[in-house]
Amino acid sequence: MVTVVAEALNLPIRLVDKVWGCDCLPAPFVTPVDADGAPRRVGEIWFEPPALLPDLLIKYIFTSEKLSVQVHPSDAQTLAMGIGRQGKEECWLVVDAQPGATLGIGFDRSISTDEMRAAALDGRIEDMLVWHKVAPGDFFYIPANTVHAIGAGVSVIEVQQTSDITYRLYDYGRPRELHLDEGLAVALGQAYDLSRWHQRLNESGTVALVDGPHFRLDRVDGVPDAALMNRYGTGAVSVIPLKGDVALNAAGEARVIHPGECGVASHVEAIGFAEGGLCLIAQSLTKHAI
Repeated sequence: MVTVVAEALNLPIRLVDKVWGCDCLPAPFVTPVDADGAPRRVGEIWFEPPALLPDLLIKYIFTSEKLSVQVHPSDAQTLAMGIGRQGKEECWLVVDAQPGATLGIGFDRSISTDEMRAAALDGRIEDMLVWHKVAPGDFFYIPANTVHAIGAGVSVIEVQQTSDITYRLYDYGRPRELHLDEGLAVALGQAYDLSRWHQRLNESGTVALVDGPHFRLDRVDGVPDAALMNRYGTGAVSVIPLKGDVALNAAGEARVIHPGECGVASHVEAIGFAEGGLCLIAQSLTKHAI
């Protein structure tokens, strides 16, 4: 091990209310209430990307209803649009799911852009998606251009490129803006390659989840070995505890990160992994600006 002068911080949390959110959050979260004492309908908990690691956004998503059928562009597409590198690839780790909960990803067959437009306009697009039944431990990578929707009764950790571009193709009649022309310009009318992009995780064990091109992500059981530490090199690292606490050690100060929180360290060696703990660590591999 080398001696590292490290920087570390707990990330601030932003609660985002959504029409499809939950008024009863799963542990370890406590459902907030409004000024009248009524539970808020929280759909997302964002961990604000810091200057130390601005290119990676991590959030929890909680659903009581289906999210819109949507799609995200790639970096190449946003660069071609003249708006910079704002593509969005993301992944989901299911941490809680009601019986029968599903995620809709890709189509049940190849369809043309014209067929996708007609299906989005009359609502058939919802039934043309493949809805995968999920349980805690299911992991899915969602490449850019993949049409998708998160179903009701699901809680996921989402790790994504830092981008706020989402094109809604269909929203079940909710009074929100759709982006049909923009979405159809980038959407692929294809099936999702489940064998390539999905993993079913056991309750324990260190697992490599994503290794590029935009970020890497590992689930770490206990203390990582030298090979994993070396793979994360000298770049900034996010850590998301799943079971047990994680310590961030910098400038002689130890910060404790609990499940339900997220921290960032300027170097993986500043993370104090605990025996018996379980966490996610993530690192950006590209430079992103929104």
